[in-house]
Amino acid sequence: MKYPIQRTYGSFREKRERLKKQKPPVNRRIAVPSFFTLMNLFSGFLAIISIADGNLFWGAWLIAIAGMFDVMDGLMARLANATSDFGIELDSLSDMVSFGVAPGFLIYTFSLHELGILGIIISAIPPLCGAVRLARFNVNARLSPTSDHFIGLPIPAQAIIIGSFFLTFRNELDLFTGFEQGINSVLIPVVIVISFLMVSTIKFDKIPRFDRKSIKENRGKLGLLLLYLVLILTLKEYGLMAVFTIFIFKGLIVGAIHYFGDYEEEGDEVFQDFS
Repeated sequence: MKYPIQRTYGSFREKRERLKKQKPPVNRRIAVPSFFTLMNLFSGFLAIISIADGNLFWGAWLIAIAGMFDVMDGLMARLANATSDFGIELDSLSDMVSFGVAPGFLIYTFSLHELGILGIIISAIPPLCGAVRLARFNVNARLSPTSDHFIGLPIPAQAIIIGSFFLTFRNELDLFTGFEQGINSVLIPVVIVISFLMVSTIKFDKIPRFDRKSIKENRGKLGLLLLYLVLILTLKEYGLMAVFTIFIFKGLIVGAIHYFGDYEEEGDEVFQDFS
């Protein structure tokens, strides 16, 4: 005969053993990409501190450095076959800080604070659209993990466009004296357009995998990546601005070709139905 405490202890021990068996195995390889993800978050945090201290120059470059860590964590996850739900969630949380909050704070501190409430609203658009973009990415990553493109402009690209815009024109404000609102007359449309692109359904290229099959199939993309890297290393902030502007226009042009191509095919099918 077992006393109640023995029965309770026994059932508790059995339950613990069952839970151990049901617990999924821990993939320790996620530590490597997670390190780069946390460095992305740390860079975004430092960017916010730098901007708050009035050092907008380093704040903008730290956003770009966060983008570099974001690329590295994706590459490491693919190379180590360490893609996981944990990594996806951690990456999105880090991206929200580095590429949502930090760029919004940068443009507000730079010039949009002059517009009062309107400036606050415009500055909030990148983090708000970025949050929607990241939530949609997390859902799509689970439904279609092997997709070779992004749906909507990636949030790091949006953030680096904003950072490179500041770096390019911070000492060229005289160029905008003919505009009623100065540099804000150009900055506001840029922010609205790239924020809209984040939540759009336009397809943008992903960085291909660096395995033999992928390299063979994506030589053109890899060559373009090499050109981008050379431009950034040689032209610095001007290279960043040029590279991500090319990236956006390439996505828009390819998207327009596919859209009008599909539209023409649908039109031909309708015409055939009536003929």
